[in-house]
Amino acid sequence: MSETEKDELIDAQKQVIGILFEVIKRLQANNDLDEEYFKIISNGTKNDDRIKKIINERTENAKIVGRLLEQLET
Repeated sequence: MSETEKDELIDAQKQVIGILFEVIKRLQANNDLDEEYFKIISNGTKNDDRIKKIINERTENAKIVGRLLEQLET
């Protein structure tokens, strides 16, 4: 394996690690949002604005995770 090939392999590995790190970060954010959502619901507090924001953030995170995972397929 030539030095150029080794460098390309290392770069590819770094990209995969970066993508996986971002996926984990987004999934953890969704877990945190789920926890907050369930606290709001279980307390019986009406906080519709925050609930909408949580749902929007979760949806956006899910879309980003989907795009990131698509990148790993290529």
